[in-house]
Amino acid sequence: MSRKRLVQGLVWLGLTLLPLFIGEWQTLQLAQFLTYGLFAMSLALAWGRLGLLSFGHALFFGLGAYAMALATMGRLPGLEAFPSSWLGLALACLVPWATAQLLGFFLFHGRGLRGAYFGITMLALAVLAERLTQGTAWLGGLNGLIGVPPLALGLDGGGPALLDPLPTYWVMLGVAFAVFLGLEMLLASSRGLAMTAVRENEDRLGFLGYDVAAIKRHGFALSAAIAGLAGALFASQFGFVSPKLIGFGLSAEVLIWTALGGREMLLAAFFGALLLSWTETVLAGLLGAYWLLALAALLVLSVLFFERGFVAGILTLLSRGRRPGRR
Repeated sequence: MSRKRLVQGLVWLGLTLLPLFIGEWQTLQLAQFLTYGLFAMSLALAWGRLGLLSFGHALFFGLGAYAMALATMGRLPGLEAFPSSWLGLALACLVPWATAQLLGFFLFHGRGLRGAYFGITMLALAVLAERLTQGTAWLGGLNGLIGVPPLALGLDGGGPALLDPLPTYWVMLGVAFAVFLGLEMLLASSRGLAMTAVRENEDRLGFLGYDVAAIKRHGFALSAAIAGLAGALFASQFGFVSPKLIGFGLSAEVLIWTALGGREMLLAAFFGALLLSWTETVLAGLLGAYWLLALAALLVLSVLFFERGFVAGILTLLSRGRRPGRR
């Protein structure tokens, strides 16, 4: 086993055992943070591997959250009598995936959008989606939807529900680990190498005969599906969804989590979201309204001293024995 795999295994093992040493409230809070980690992994796939810096990635998180809420609350037309968490999870992945595929045809094919143009377009779409959600009564309008049921394991919407902190935490961690493992296998394959090549030099990849637009579209759609899954798990834990889950505010937060963690390393982005979410909670309690200034200072310091991300730098140091920092 390589040193890198050993470090990754120890991180996941530590997260598995962590609830045994903390209280129920901290366990429940950490289970909620795991959905943010999953969300950060989805952005790391799009940004760190494909080079698609999305300023509106919460669009897909919010779509997944609303899909989960509508399915489990019996608000889907024709399916009111059949609320189901499994249906909600499926739609939470499918709806963002299909949306990203559709957007990909317009954004990547032909001349295509790159860099800041893509990011600004995604920002505009997220803001537009947030406004539309606020004005749609079926989606709860400004107040959103309250009373989203917790995850129920029965196929018919019944059966055991995830209510206790410890089982909830381990299920969330299991989902996050399964996604991480699947993405690691994908990125190690020839398709994953092609995705990384898009980030490095998509023109050269096109000259070699690859369909760059298709690679970007499929990778972007996969990222959107994972973000939607994170949104669904968020909704099932918090019990509500609101237009803020689909707009710029959350999109900016996940950018900070991923940048501080490390956009080119899935585990770094995931752990960065956990660390930053916990740090935000601590800073808010200590500094009140000034916690955002402290968070901004952390971001600046990370960019200055850890170009690839603070957590990525530490993981690189542990995995390779090299000093983290610039190339």
